[in-house]
Amino acid sequence: MTGYYDNHDIASADDAERPAAEHGMSRRQLMRHAGWFGGAVVLTVASGEVISHIADSREPDSMTAAGATAAANSSLRFVQVSDSHIGFQGPANTDVVGSFTEAINQVNSLGFRPDFVMHSGDLTHLSTAGQFDQVKQMLTGMQTDRVFTVPGEHDSIGDAGRAYRKTFGMGTLGDGWYSFDTHGVHFIALVNTLSLEKLGHLGNDQIDFVRKDIAGLSSDTPIVVFSHIPLFAMYPKWGWSTDDALKVIALLRRFSSVTCLNGHVHQLFTKTDGNITFHSATTTAYPLPKPGRAPAPTPQVVPARQLKGALGIRTVGYRQGDRELAIKDQRLA
Repeated sequence: MTGYYDNHDIASADDAERPAAEHGMSRRQLMRHAGWFGGAVVLTVASGEVISHIADSREPDSMTAAGATAAANSSLRFVQVSDSHIGFQGPANTDVVGSFTEAINQVNSLGFRPDFVMHSGDLTHLSTAGQFDQVKQMLTGMQTDRVFTVPGEHDSIGDAGRAYRKTFGMGTLGDGWYSFDTHGVHFIALVNTLSLEKLGHLGNDQIDFVRKDIAGLSSDTPIVVFSHIPLFAMYPKWGWSTDDALKVIALLRRFSSVTCLNGHVHQLFTKTDGNITFHSATTTAYPLPKPGRAPAPTPQVVPARQLKGALGIRTVGYRQGDRELAIKDQRLA
């Protein structure tokens, strides 16, 4: 299935209906592991175990070396950008078009051509046709063959995502979900922004899609899942969670390596639960407060010289065979 625009075809996932092994996990288990904010995150997968650490921002050589290793050795390299909020007007960022342009320029200056770029939602701020057209045009400036997207809640305002799907949903299933395979990795793009009461929500149709989609995959297949809202209980009080994500997490338990990448929270946050590692990405628009440090997750105004330090992009490298997955978060500053 496809959820991108380019001139390439990509293999669809096996739709066999053999049941996947499901192992239950309580909400307490999902929430018990500590995470952290800030810094560059380096993720290594070896023998089915996911190991993450923060590269100290005071040690740029170590971070550069990690990124260079991934770039030099990996056969797959892609970029995640998130939360561009094209159309936003406010003191937290008076020029979101300009900052997103800087993010695009940073992608184009990485020193390699990404195999694809994933925008993990909130492409627009008010989901108007003009905003969708503008961000689509901007994305064509990415020096990559393919651009994938998933919708954020700001891309679904007032129409349950119809305008988003008209622009970006060609070839997707249901409300815009899809999967694809490349370089030995299976990617799943989920939509959890359409039934927002308090939390993100997937729904039974999408969960059934995941069950069928992964049924024919070997348990040693690396899995990468994209969504806008986190698939773990990062801070449910602010809606930073997905109420039925545990059903999908249970389906993924049989795989030795699963990486879930999301946006929505406008800040770096990483946690590992067994075979599954969750990485929240930063934004190209404006920062949000850390959980519980403000009455609500409203755009934060920071001194102009500090804004770029809160914005950024993410690069991911993977070398087929060695099953190494390296994640590097880079600030616009």
